[in-house]
Amino acid sequence: GLSGAPRVRRSRTRGVWHRARVAMSSTAALAPAASRAALANCARPPRPVGSQPGARPRLRRGVALGSARVPAPRRVSPRAVSPAGEDSCVSDLNGDENLSVTVDGASDPAFTVISIRATNRPGILQLLKSTLEDLGLSVERTEVDMEKDLTSDVFYVTGDDGERVDDPYDLANIEQVLKVVLNAHYSKSSGAPRPPDGAKSASGPDGMKPRQKDLLYSLMDNYIKNDVLSVQSSIVNHVEYTLGRSRYRFDDFEAYQATSLSVRDRLIESWNDTQQYFREQDPKRVYYLSMEFLMGRSLTNSLYNLEVKGTFSEGLRQLGYSLEDLVEKERDAALGNGGLGRLAACFLDSMASENLPAWGYGIRYQYGMFRQEMHDGFQHENPDYWLNFGNPWEIERPNIAYPIKFYGHVSTVDVDNHQVFKWDSGEEVTAVAYDTPIPGWNTPNTINLRLWSAKPSREFDLESFNTGDYVQAILAKQRAETISAVLYPDDRTYQGKELRLKQQFFMVSATLQDIIRRFLVTHDASFDAFPEKVALQLNDTHPTIGVPELMRLLMDEHGLGWTKAWDITTRVFSFTNHTVLPEALEKWPVDLVENVLPRHMQIIYDINWRFTQELRGVIGDDYDKIGRMSIIEEGEGYEKSVRMAPLALVGSHTVNGVAAIHSELIKTTIFREFHAVMPEKFQNKTNGMKPRHWK
Repeated sequence: GLSGAPRVRRSRTRGVWHRARVAMSSTAALAPAASRAALANCARPPRPVGSQPGARPRLRRGVALGSARVPAPRRVSPRAVSPAGEDSCVSDLNGDENLSVTVDGASDPAFTVISIRATNRPGILQLLKSTLEDLGLSVERTEVDMEKDLTSDVFYVTGDDGERVDDPYDLANIEQVLKVVLNAHYSKSSGAPRPPDGAKSASGPDGMKPRQKDLLYSLMDNYIKNDVLSVQSSIVNHVEYTLGRSRYRFDDFEAYQATSLSVRDRLIESWNDTQQYFREQDPKRVYYLSMEFLMGRSLTNSLYNLEVKGTFSEGLRQLGYSLEDLVEKERDAALGNGGLGRLAACFLDSMASENLPAWGYGIRYQYGMFRQEMHDGFQHENPDYWLNFGNPWEIERPNIAYPIKFYGHVSTVDVDNHQVFKWDSGEEVTAVAYDTPIPGWNTPNTINLRLWSAKPSREFDLESFNTGDYVQAILAKQRAETISAVLYPDDRTYQGKELRLKQQFFMVSATLQDIIRRFLVTHDASFDAFPEKVALQLNDTHPTIGVPELMRLLMDEHGLGWTKAWDITTRVFSFTNHTVLPEALEKWPVDLVENVLPRHMQIIYDINWRFTQELRGVIGDDYDKIGRMSIIEEGEGYEKSVRMAPLALVGSHTVNGVAAIHSELIKTTIFREFHAVMPEKFQNKTNGMKPRHWK
């Protein structure tokens, strides 16, 4: 072209007919013979009236040729320019009987308005977007409305020059192409759509309008594809966009991280679908509270459960990596050190596979199970820095955080002629949630393991820093983060006992606040339905402080009376015992509990007083026996202590051992006197073992 002369542009609709041909390729192979001619006509681009093959192309309005300007050819109506058979090709395709396409280039001064009404199918919005892009159109605004099985989409578009398209010939071609591509899509569409949001309210808690929800659904109404090419694209995208590495240079560890994130993407889809389904069905949910979760490696387990191991293995092989090598790069989540954590992990896997609405709750330890080294025949224990290089399986939830109180004192205030207890804490930390999806085997059900990490309620003491006390400025941060730092700190000292008690309360308080919040989203604040919707399983005595904590939350925070709060508490808790040794049963000095959790010590005293009064009504004034069964241990030769096993027994509606012989032993040994008084509470749950946890 000459200097100053604009380029001659091809018609914006000419190249898209190739896309229509591709979109219909699989349909044509299966179409009846009578329809194949129509399909062939659909794949042939239209020509203006009077044009012949090989003729000089017609020019667009205002296009210069050399130094001479020529007028644009006169356009005729869209009906006149459509060659015979093009309208019939759309109707001959066995596509969508509800399909209607309107392309309006006149009503809006800035945009061409394309209105499409059709039966909703997975991927329709993305198909329309890519088709319009192929036509050289830019989508400036989109409106999506869905009603039952129908979708009404309105696109406000401009041409590649930023102006609206108003040429009748282009408008007709746009309409024709959209009909062809959509009918071909409907003819071969067979993918299962993701479930839409079934919430009954017209708008969400954040004020989201129905049209916004429809648009958000349509943008991601299909699942991530699991063919080899899609898997490879997902992995390489994570290498470049998540890890910030060059897609041409990444080592085995980075390949492991990218592969794990790619698998996690697929887990999140099923996790979101599972949680949405449970929210809509509102079943009774079980919450498994444990200080340990020894989950093992997640990559191979997730690949098997998602049934994509072969695809990922082949995709990685073609990229030059071995799945077996990448698996070895994964660090075990060091959240447990024995049978307690194994049991918890196996229960989560089993509940996911059995399609149970279950969650696990624990602590996200920074340093978990110790790393063992042998020197000169002796074991040396070192911290296990399992989080040093990140954990690709977890999802941080900074928006889900709860205040956790310690120390302080308790006061009473009168509210509506009722005495209300107020706990003024001396220290407060924040519990932040980290989620890990747990997939089930042979099911799309994916449940959740929520772990809590301790953060300071105030990150930095600027006043102390400005006065030169630099240690004090960060002391609160260090104190808070110590709570979730180490699994089972040494409790031979008072400070060790204090830290372990704070760990246990930290976990159960955050967990119960989270459970109550979720319950109140769909139920009223009377808590009448709480026992029918919530089951809390205590894995050993460690989470037992949850019994007085639930009482405190129901009474002090939500205004329930003692009788109703206790009835709810004893109907939601169940207790799993792991030992037959009396010396292994956990107990805490009363002065320690009074110092760290003053309000809870009051509640424990009240629970124990009521329990001992009930015992007197059953066994009479046998004070020796009552003393042996009391939650508070005291007497000559004993340090006054809170016994957690009796607290768990009294506060739960069932107690079980972990094998048939164990469940029988506890009836005749450590809990013999309790079994004589409340035999209906005792039952058995035999441990299982999921294959991935055998080493």
